[in-house]
Amino acid sequence: MSLPAILLGIINIAIVVAILLLVGAIILWFCSWMGLAVPPNVQKGYIVVVALIGLYMLVALLLGIPTVRIIGGFHGHTITGATATTTPARG
Repeated sequence: MSLPAILLGIINIAIVVAILLLVGAIILWFCSWMGLAVPPNVQKGYIVVVALIGLYMLVALLLGIPTVRIIGGFHGHTITGATATTTPARG
């Protein structure tokens, strides 16, 4: 794997972690706006989960293993009783 590919992957991981932390901050802000208190251990637990996701992505990048595909990963397979209408992936 080339150096630019590794740098691009690290930037991608940083973007994913930043988006997840931003989502958590927005949820925390919304809960405080609604008057609901989120316990500090839940906040720390969320940060630990985000860190584990980032670590998994980093290890997957360095070892060259694929990460879980969320968009476009269900070509022609049954999804909870409904069949996707896309064509099978060519590999």
